[in-house]
Amino acid sequence: MSRPASPFALALRGALRQPMLVAGLVLLGAVVLIALVGPLLHDTALAGIGTNRPRRPPGGDNPLGTDAQGRDILAALILATPQTLKIGLFAGIIGLGVGVLLGLVAGFFRGVADAVIRTAADVMMTIPGIAVLVLVATNVRTMSVALMAIIVAGLAWMYPTRTIRAQTLSMRERPYVDIARINGIGGIRLVLTEILPNLLPYIAASFVTAVSSAMLATIGLEALGLGPQNDLTLGMMIYWAQYYGAILRNIWWWWLPPVVMLAIIFIGLLMTSAGMDRIVNARLRVES
Repeated sequence: MSRPASPFALALRGALRQPMLVAGLVLLGAVVLIALVGPLLHDTALAGIGTNRPRRPPGGDNPLGTDAQGRDILAALILATPQTLKIGLFAGIIGLGVGVLLGLVAGFFRGVADAVIRTAADVMMTIPGIAVLVLVATNVRTMSVALMAIIVAGLAWMYPTRTIRAQTLSMRERPYVDIARINGIGGIRLVLTEILPNLLPYIAASFVTAVSSAMLATIGLEALGLGPQNDLTLGMMIYWAQYYGAILRNIWWWWLPPVVMLAIIFIGLLMTSAGMDRIVNARLRVES
C-alpha cells in the first residue's frame, strides 16, 4: 500500500491557490515591515514626552499629531506595533507549544494521561479567562511585555490541546501509522516521525488562532489599565487616550491610528486563519 501524500506537502502546494491566505499574509507582512523599517525612516526619539507641543494636530513635523504629553503619535505607533506583535507571538508560541505537547500525549498514549489532560482543559475552559487574567495582572507589581505574554499564555493552551488531541486520535489509526508499528517504530519515535509531521498544517492554523486570541486578551487587559505601564503598546496607547479624554476633547489623531493598526492586524490574522482552514479542512476545499 502506497503511503498517502503528507498533509504538509498538500498544504504547501495549495497555499498559493488560496487568495484569502495570500491577502492575509500580505497585510501581516506590511505591518511587520512597518515595525522593522519604521524606525529607520522616522525619528522614534520624537516619541519622548515633552519634545513637541501637546495636542498638536497632524501636519508639519508631526504627520499624525501629538498627544497630551507632547509625544509624536507616528513615532509612538512605530514603537508600539512591534511590542504588541511581540506579546501576541510570545503568548501564542508558549500557549500553542504547551497545547501541542499535551494534545499529543493525550491523543496518542490515551489512558490516565488522556483523562487528566482532557479534564483539566475542559475545567479551565469553563472559567472566564478575562477574570483570571485581571486577577493575576492586578497582583503583579510591575508589568512588562514579557510578563504580559506569559500571563496571557497561561490561558492560551486549552483550545490547542483539544484540537491537537482530536487530530492525534484520528491520525493514530491511519494505515501508515500501522505500517510504522509493524516496522518496529513505536512510542515517542512514532509520534515524532509519523504523527507530528502530519500535524504541522493544523498546528500552523492553530498558531494563527492562538496569536489572535492572545492579542485580544492583551488588549482587554490594557484597556483596563493593567498592561505594561512603562512600555508602548497599541493597547496602552488607546488606554492613555481614553484616560486623558481624547474622544471627548476631539483629539481623534491620538486614538484612531492605533485602532486602525489593530484593525489591520486582526483582519490580516482573520484572513490568514480562513485561508489555512481551507487548506487543512477537506470539506471547505470541496465547497470552494
